[in-house]
Amino acid sequence: MPVSLPVASPLTPIAALCAAREHSHYLTRLFAANPALAERIGDEASSPFTLAHMQEGFASLPADSEEALKHNLRKLRQRMMAHLITRDIGRLADLHEVVSTISLFAEFCVTTALARLKPLLAHYGEPVGEESGEVQSLIVVGMGKLGGGELNVSSDIDLIFIYPEDGQTQGGTRRISNHEYFTLLGKKLIAALSEPTGDGFVFRVDMRLRPYGDSGPLVMSFAALENYLLSQGREWERYAWIKGKALTGDADGLNALIRPFVYRKYLDYNAYGAMRELYAQIQREVARRELTDNVKLGAGGIREVEFIAQVFQLIRGGREKSLQVRSTREAMARLAELKLLEPETVSELLEAYTFLRDVEHRLQYLDDQQTQTLPGSDDSRLRIALSMGFADWELFVAALNRQRKRVNRHFEQVFLLPSEQHGDHPLASLWQDVGEASDSVVDRLAAQGYHDAPAVAHQLATLARSQRYQQLPTATRKRFDALIPPLIEVSAQCPNPDITLTRIINLMEAISRRAPYLALLTEYPQTLRRLATLYSASPWVSTYLTKHPILLDELLDARVLYAEPDWPAQAAQLEQQMAECDRDVEAKMDTLRHVQHAQQFRLVAQDLAGMWPLEALSDQLSQLADMVLDTTLRHAWQDVAKRHANTPRFAIVGYGKLGGKELGYASDLDLIFLYDDDHPDAADCYARLARKLSAWMTSATPAGILYDIDLRLRPNGQSGLLVSTVEAFRDYQARDAWLWEHQALTRARFVAGDSRIGDAFEKVRFDVLALPRELAGLRHEVLTMRERMLETHPAQPDKLKHARGGIIDLEFIVQYLVLAYTHYHPELAGNIGNIALLRLAANAGLIEHDLAEACQAAYRHYRRLQHAQRLNEHASVEVDDVLLRHYSDVQALWQAVFGETSGN
Repeated sequence: MPVSLPVASPLTPIAALCAAREHSHYLTRLFAANPALAERIGDEASSPFTLAHMQEGFASLPADSEEALKHNLRKLRQRMMAHLITRDIGRLADLHEVVSTISLFAEFCVTTALARLKPLLAHYGEPVGEESGEVQSLIVVGMGKLGGGELNVSSDIDLIFIYPEDGQTQGGTRRISNHEYFTLLGKKLIAALSEPTGDGFVFRVDMRLRPYGDSGPLVMSFAALENYLLSQGREWERYAWIKGKALTGDADGLNALIRPFVYRKYLDYNAYGAMRELYAQIQREVARRELTDNVKLGAGGIREVEFIAQVFQLIRGGREKSLQVRSTREAMARLAELKLLEPETVSELLEAYTFLRDVEHRLQYLDDQQTQTLPGSDDSRLRIALSMGFADWELFVAALNRQRKRVNRHFEQVFLLPSEQHGDHPLASLWQDVGEASDSVVDRLAAQGYHDAPAVAHQLATLARSQRYQQLPTATRKRFDALIPPLIEVSAQCPNPDITLTRIINLMEAISRRAPYLALLTEYPQTLRRLATLYSASPWVSTYLTKHPILLDELLDARVLYAEPDWPAQAAQLEQQMAECDRDVEAKMDTLRHVQHAQQFRLVAQDLAGMWPLEALSDQLSQLADMVLDTTLRHAWQDVAKRHANTPRFAIVGYGKLGGKELGYASDLDLIFLYDDDHPDAADCYARLARKLSAWMTSATPAGILYDIDLRLRPNGQSGLLVSTVEAFRDYQARDAWLWEHQALTRARFVAGDSRIGDAFEKVRFDVLALPRELAGLRHEVLTMRERMLETHPAQPDKLKHARGGIIDLEFIVQYLVLAYTHYHPELAGNIGNIALLRLAANAGLIEHDLAEACQAAYRHYRRLQHAQRLNEHASVEVDDVLLRHYSDVQALWQAVFGETSGN
């Protein structure tokens, strides 16, 4: 539950002004020197200090020289600070207003000063890029809290100076290099803001975050910055650049350069180690300088909240573009939305962050000093307590400590190393000794429950002696070594420990050189048991996960892994991710693959946990395919050159398992493409769209493929056009389609695209299925086709699909009934699946109810066996009495419908 904090009513502007004077020594001195300012603040404090105030205040003062510029900015700062302190202490402003106002003021000062200083260098001319020939501008980058829009009231501002291109100035009386020009301009800007005068300063400027720090050049070109980041950029600089914001100049160019350095394409769990190291350095400095009372750097302080937000940004920001924000508060909100942190956790952290930042500001209001350390004097302590709404220092400190303990608890939950929680693993010595092939290793493996302990010991020894393992970098091998003992343990707890460990070793070899995946498993040891359970249950799943190790991330949160899909929400999230890719086709294709693989993996995990009946699972897999096809269609159309319309009048129709909503994990998608568009370029445009769709679906990218697709069911098969008009499709079905094509139409449905074309297709489908047919001729054609199939796929009892009385026989029976009797019983045209159609046929008196029920049970059993075949990667099924009975029931229905046996 949130901590109960004092709630006080806002004061009137005059009362707020009095309270502010009582709190702040700085304000008392300021008003003593300038009584008119106090009167002005009393009049203005009822509303925030806006950009309009800044512009008006600056414009009202003469700025005809460099000294006048410095004077004006400092006077404006005094007015802004008096206004802000009064509103904050008077409870007229919240934290958002305070940090936004001071951040906006810093940006205003930078941009205003730069505009006034540039004319002072006019004798050099304009800096021109040597490649583009264009005039160059200085990019002033705000780092830290300034970049994040969360500056504190007496803060330094961290700046970095960048310019796009090297070159020389042109048009002046003296030519210098662009580097020299921007160095001069940067020095003037620093002086304008930070040089002490009789009016004080505007902001102290800290340039130490620039490449090479104090020893580096003051300004740097894009090319030099990129080279530095690629060759020497350190992990702490990734952390720092999260908040980097261009206050002037080419922001897009800078972001394009910085973003790949900060946000990696993969899930970067190495960030934990880097952030821990940085935090440890800070804590050593805290201890050395005795800063335990520092509300920013001490335990449970502001920095810990920032670290929690930023470690998730570093890990996931490359994949989750919504995390690419600079504000700590915004990042926290995104973490809650994405369910990366519990909403209650985020709420507690934001409440604590607000409390701590309020304390920080009140400390700084006392004397306009950049401090975060609690005061020692009784007078200052009482001022702080009263300004925070507490009657005395003791009550305030008690509330402060509650907030800091809460932050520290959440921080440790995020950053505590598993080894710090549990110590060395009990089986660590087994892995260390495995290369010696001693009897004790075999005995310990047998004691764990391994069936063939000598073989397992040999396998582990082979791994330890392998060249791949021996050549691992030291840090990577350390992580690898830490993972093997717990993996031996969790594998031993599975019903098939030997094969489970074998499959997991294959995974470990596959990811051994991919440090982020090792880091993920190290940081989240609770995933290892889920991993072993899945690898134990299915060779298909283990192969799939080993092929796509990025899915290891799905194991982290059981709530997400086992949550029933919300397809509208998933579609909206996918669309957002696609939009964030802008026009990057490769990024869009990878996004589609990541989402499809993740959703399919969640479904298989839920399937193995017994959450889905098979029919319902197939529905879910079909909905996933529908969503992917719909998104792919819309975005592939945007990639079609010279398209004649914003929205394609185009539809995708699914046949077979997709059409019948019976998809499995590795099913192909049988598709045809239809359009209805009179534009003269329509046929060409939609043919290009069809080719793009096929490429988007089937191309192998670093993220894999989406689906294999089969387009042979289109009119005229492989020799036909990729796309057809609705009218051409109607004519083909009425005049030229083979019987097997009408059979296929029984399991076809509109999947994605223009719903009006979908409606037109459904009408064609019904009209074709409802045609009156001569039953004897129809029966002869169906039987002839079945015999032809047997010539290429002989019936064998262990081949579930082609066995007599198996899947194809039952599907042929249902297709015959639909084609033969839909004219008399229109309900048979419904695309409702074989089981429901058998029931309708029985209700219509076309087959016996008992036989229909027996064949429904047979079909369910066949699908379960087929599904198990896929998961276990078996080429055939075990022929037992249950299966033979089901074969017999289907053969009996075949006899009843066709008047002849289906053979043996």
